[in-house]
This record gives sequence, structure tokens and C-alpha cells, in this order.
Amino acid sequence: MADFDLVQFDLDGTLIDSVPQLADAISAMLSKLGLATQSVNAVRGWVGNGADMLVQRALTAALGQAPDAALQQQARSMFDEAYANHADGALVFYPGVLSTLEQVRASGMRMALVTNKPYRFVPGILAAAGLGSHFELVLGGDSLAEKKPSPAPLLHVCRQLDISPARSLMVGDSENDVLAAKAAGMAVAGLTYGYNYGRSIADSQPDWVLDDFAGLASILKL
Repeated sequence: MADFDLVQFDLDGTLIDSVPQLADAISAMLSKLGLATQSVNAVRGWVGNGADMLVQRALTAALGQAPDAALQQQARSMFDEAYANHADGALVFYPGVLSTLEQVRASGMRMALVTNKPYRFVPGILAAAGLGSHFELVLGGDSLAEKKPSPAPLLHVCRQLDISPARSLMVGDSENDVLAAKAAGMAVAGLTYGYNYGRSIADSQPDWVLDDFAGLASILKL
């Protein structure tokens, strides 16, 4: 018998490599503001705390100082407009993601998605990926008052689906996922290939460290 009834997944850096689309949107935003664009590798190091922090980090790098509130707001609107045109294009899945998700689904285990990405972009990405019906509940970074690393989104999912946190597993690629899961009282598997600000996910001490997504099958006893 599996140890879990529910698996909660992060999206960016866990299921898909969204950096190419994010970098395109950031470049479009900076160009529109007359600022120097930033490299894809730079953007890769800025992902993980939601769109506001991504935009702030890009502006700080381009300006050499933190932006004021007015510029931050203006840039965020430009980023959203640009990303809306890129978010669901040419999706890149990490190896083993689609086949493993199908295994989890076939097992009857329940699945939810908890991402810090603004919710408005998530349904289109899932539809383009053919994953629109895989998850019983989907939360974006702005779906609740708090986002990861707060445990609030993970606990909200447990309450909505009537499953104890002790019977839920979080799967993510950054310390935000690990911190949120630990604070929620649930187990967590950390993936080594995603976006964790250049640090090893093992430093956050998840219950399992996985080099590839397919390793999830053994944890879930599929």
C-alpha cells in the first residue's frame, strides 16, 4: 500500500522548464523600458518566488539598484503582457514527467498543482501540455493571501480534498517547496535539476533527493 493518498506538485523547474518563456518576457519588458536585457542563465537564477520577485530581480540587475514602486508596477504590467504571449508556447518537459504523471494518475492517487506562478497563466499551460484534467485542484501564487514558502497553499489543498497532510507528498525543486512542506507537516521530494538559486536542493534537507522525475515512482510504490 502506498504511503500517500495525495501528491502536490510544483510546476516551474519541476514539471516544465519555463525559463525560455520567462526570459523572453523579461527581455521584452526590459527592452520596452529602454534597459539592457539579461541572459537566460541570469533569469534561471531568479525564478522561484513569483512574478513580482522575478521582475524586481531583473530590474535590479539592469539598473544596478532596486526599482521604486512605480517602476516595479509598470514593469510588472509589461511583463504580464509579454508573458501572456509566451507562457504556453514550446513547452519543455523534464525527462520522465509525462510518463510518471500518467503512472500516478493510473494508480488512483490524487494530484494537485501548487505553483507560485500567477494563476492566470496556469490553465493555458496545463491545456497546452495536455494536463488539464490531471489535477483535482490548481493553485497559483496569487490564489491565496500567501504563497510558498508559506505552508498555507499546501494545507489549503489538504483541507479542500479532505486529506491529512501526513498522507500528502510535496514534489518540488526549490527550498520554497521544502520549507512549505515541512511547515505543513508533510513529506517532500526535492528534484536536483530545477531552479534553486544556484544552491543544491539537498541543502534544504527534503525527505528524498531525486535526480530525475521518474524516481518518484519508487517513492510512491507504483
